Amino acid sequence: MGNILLMTTIIDRKLIKKYIDVFQKNDIHVTFTSLGFGTVTNEIMDYLGLESNEKAVLFSVLQNFQWEKLKKQMEKVLQIDAPGGGISFVVPLSSIGGKKALEFLLETENYEKQEESTLKNTLHELVVVITEQGYTGKVMDAARGAGAYGGTVIHAKGTGMEIAEKFMGISISSEKEIVFIVTKTEEKNTIMKAIMEQAGPHTKARAITFSLPVSDTAGLRLIED
Repeated sequence: MGNILLMTTIIDRKLIKKYIDVFQKNDIHVTFTSLGFGTVTNEIMDYLGLESNEKAVLFSVLQNFQWEKLKKQMEKVLQIDAPGGGISFVVPLSSIGGKKALEFLLETENYEKQEESTLKNTLHELVVVITEQGYTGKVMDAARGAGAYGGTVIHAKGTGMEIAEKFMGISISSEKEIVFIVTKTEEKNTIMKAIMEQAGPHTKARAITFSLPVSDTAGLRLIED
């Protein structure tokens, strides 16, 4: 999709509100937050002056120009590049399931498609599905029926969900589950289409889906065979 990115930001949990405030001031209102834990040893944490390994993982979809602006804000205002400050990185999206999902995630009706990412010729893709809590079974039934082998689920909470009523014509809750499915590139569209048809915004699952290019894999021999 050229200029659309998935931004992943990993920070200390106590900084969630500060980061979301900066995101929203930069017109990025739709963010999905999950909790996690860092894996560094106590010795390294002491050396870096860190107090806790409790982390928050924030997922947002944005355009290139938004990332360039937000990156500067995170460095200057939030000091993310200071020791122990956190990390934020972006990965280009290869597709988004449906125009309404695109408008909801980007909060715009005027997106202009640009040249494809240089990672477009990858052998595998990561399909990401964001769905209402309790409907991952429905999502995975649709995905498996289209050829997917399995998925991984994490719980998340979304901000900016009221925007869904403007772009999707529905009201959705903030409690979410995110499903990660790695699949062959040639099977991606079939899987995403099945999820959209069986668990999409018109259903109680309210699922939206997009995909990311995967440059390499390990542990997918069963799928290759």
